[in-house]
Amino acid sequence: MSAVESKDINAEAGADMNAKPQSALICGSMAFDTIMVFPDKFQHHILPDKVHMLNVSFFVPELRREFGGCAGNIAYNLHLLGENALPMATVGKDFASYAQWMLKTGVKQDYLKVLEDDFTGQAYITSDMDDNQITAFHPGAMGRSELNKVPSDANISIGIVSPDGKAGMIEHAKQFVEAGIPFVFDPGQGMPMFDSDELKTFIEQATWVTLNDYEAAMLQEKTGLSPHEIAEQVEALIITKGAEGSLVYTKTERIDIPPAKATALVDPTGCGDAYRGGLLYGLMNGLDWEVTGRIAGLMGAIKIAHAGTQNHVVTLDELKMQYAEQFGSSF
Repeated sequence: MSAVESKDINAEAGADMNAKPQSALICGSMAFDTIMVFPDKFQHHILPDKVHMLNVSFFVPELRREFGGCAGNIAYNLHLLGENALPMATVGKDFASYAQWMLKTGVKQDYLKVLEDDFTGQAYITSDMDDNQITAFHPGAMGRSELNKVPSDANISIGIVSPDGKAGMIEHAKQFVEAGIPFVFDPGQGMPMFDSDELKTFIEQATWVTLNDYEAAMLQEKTGLSPHEIAEQVEALIITKGAEGSLVYTKTERIDIPPAKATALVDPTGCGDAYRGGLLYGLMNGLDWEVTGRIAGLMGAIKIAHAGTQNHVVTLDELKMQYAEQFGSSF
């Protein structure tokens, strides 16, 4: 069943005043992000002919600790647009401050499981002046994400499997299929955990696949499948290309989505998750790919103008105004 069909079913159910709104279940990591900015370019300090004996140190005078993780970030962005975003993740004994932040922002915690014998995931991210990033990630409680189960009776109309514990990603994809819930496969930085056959299985199970251009090249190398071959197995393959916009491959065409203009280039961390929040919004509302891709790109552009992954604020009405200004049309 497609997201559009799910939307139609829920619209009919809307005649019942007691009907629950449609929801998106967002499977992935919840993490504390320690974000550092290197005021230079990595390429000036990493010698290509010496990468086999790499020993470098980056001076990072700017450091921030933020709330992050793919599930947290995607849910935050989708919630900004007024949709019912339900992050599903395993978190640790140190999660209290993040939980308070979620209470403040209004993002629900119904599907978060606290593991008192572990820490919440921790990401240590260093960005350079070209927006390149080097990340070290400690999974903590995320490594047991398979303890969470996709519910089949919670009026969930769409899901996403984003970077998480390996077993959890495999199990949650299976559970979405068993529950008849269409979902996005978003392997992200978790892709190296999987071999060719496992990635091919995810593609067979998924309704949509989304990647950035580096991840798309890695997926093609690991599976031998071209973008067109992947698109033949799903409703769409979405590839983000940063400042160059994004591409949507369907079974019949490739749609080029122009980039949205950012008011400032402050911090790229979390832009991909903001894009995915916009992507889910378009899918949940049955919008066409040209509009959905532009909304997603605009969410990324709004995020990049702010430091951190959950410090930008935009309402749906404000997004519609910015959309009209940038693209000369409405949605």
